[in-house]
Amino acid sequence: MKTQDFDFHLPENLIAQQPSAQRTASRLLYLNPLSSDITDSAFLDFPNYLSKNDLLIFNDTRVIKARLFGKKITGGVVEVLIERVLNNHHAYALVRASRAPKTGSLMKLCDQIDVEVIGREDDLFHLKFLSETPVLDLLEQYGSLPLPPYITHDANDADETRYQTVYAKHAGAVAAPTAGLHFDENMLNQLKNKGIHIAYITLHVGAGTFQPVKADNIAEHKMHSELYRIPNETIELIESTRAIGGKITAVGTTVLRALESAAQSQKLSAGSNETNIFITPGFTFKVVDRLLTNFHLPKSTLLMLVSAFAGFDQIKHAYQHAIKEQYRFFSYGDAMLLEKKT
Repeated sequence: MKTQDFDFHLPENLIAQQPSAQRTASRLLYLNPLSSDITDSAFLDFPNYLSKNDLLIFNDTRVIKARLFGKKITGGVVEVLIERVLNNHHAYALVRASRAPKTGSLMKLCDQIDVEVIGREDDLFHLKFLSETPVLDLLEQYGSLPLPPYITHDANDADETRYQTVYAKHAGAVAAPTAGLHFDENMLNQLKNKGIHIAYITLHVGAGTFQPVKADNIAEHKMHSELYRIPNETIELIESTRAIGGKITAVGTTVLRALESAAQSQKLSAGSNETNIFITPGFTFKVVDRLLTNFHLPKSTLLMLVSAFAGFDQIKHAYQHAIKEQYRFFSYGDAMLLEKKT
């Protein structure tokens, strides 16, 4: 398939710049791929689409304050976006500067943090933080929240709360798993009271999630790699849910990518790994029955993923409907609930 097949025109006013007044106040589009019927609903109605003994799986990653500003020792201004923290003193990062920093060069970030460029792999720079303070602590103290590039305001105090899920636990993501932003504690309790089981995986979302596919043929696109971990308890809940006929619902594409990556071998297994899985139409899904997700960027790998899950024509129709009905798009936007096309 061609990348152009996944393009669409989105009026700029439909790009949500602020979150809804309350987390659960978003709209919800439900797409039934068997009939292609679309239901316009409210996110507060989400529990009505699930049944007792279904399983909801969330991504409990926590967004880090990954954006840092500073200067090269030679004087040039730099903007650093941490892509992945490797350990207490090393990280991979995107670096914006008039001239790319060379291996062995030094930078001072936020007037406080000394950093050495160790090397470069494709677009990512390997940075060594020379302070004794761990990288994550430095980011928390001096960094700023890396809002997506289509959000035009700088991160403020409200963003630090709302661009984070209420169940965020393990620090490491540079972008929020946005389908989870719609849930508050009351909604989670309502789901549990209905007999719906809840489990977690951790996938640290990278900045590559916002990168459009540039190759004309989607088969030529190289995916970015992300770290994930699936606990034993989650595997056990998936197996027990299957045994009693319940459905597995992934809250967000990150959950789906982690589960389907882990299922590429003969048996779904727990543990930590990296995934660069590229899910496009024709992919065979082994784990997830239902997907809750936000609306995605044109020509993006995530738009290709949902097209694989619910059907290319069905997603195209759903997006046309969402634009006509003035749904809010992207990270702070509305949600859609998809059943797997069979």
